[in-house]
Amino acid sequence: MPAESTSVMGLFRDETTAAATIQEMGAGDWHLERVHSPIPSHRIAAALNPKKSRVGWFTLAGGIIGFFTGFGLAAFTALRWSLIVGGKPIVALVPFFIVGFEFTILFAVFGNVVGLISQMGLPRPMRQRYDPHCSGDRFGLLATCDPSRRADLIAFFKERGAEIREFEPQTATA
Repeated sequence: MPAESTSVMGLFRDETTAAATIQEMGAGDWHLERVHSPIPSHRIAAALNPKKSRVGWFTLAGGIIGFFTGFGLAAFTALRWSLIVGGKPIVALVPFFIVGFEFTILFAVFGNVVGLISQMGLPRPMRQRYDPHCSGDRFGLLATCDPSRRADLIAFFKERGAEIREFEPQTATA
């Protein structure tokens, strides 16, 4: 994205038109930032074509690390104290698997939270780029572009029957 960008929101009355506009935006020099919808829309979700989430890999990694951490902690503690109970071995597998299972769940949850935070790009500064009509009867497509291409983006939205809402230029921070 350029160092300075301008934001334009196209407000559509029709869900189908908004979804078609999303699909056509891929060919332009602008970037679709957000889509605001007054209702859940399968058409818009399909038009956005979201990439598969990687949060599950964080959860899997957390679970694997948790299992070995729990099993290792239980084994280390048993070996450190060397308490022989009823002639059983010091490192008994079945009871340690239970501890490993509990740690698997705990660390999988931690991995999931870390994955959600990292994949969502949090923390992110909040920018007010919203139109209240998107809570009622309009579908809003917020797009950013280079200030020199602003007129092209506005024309693109107007050709498809959108009302236009412009926002002040904003300097991108690294």
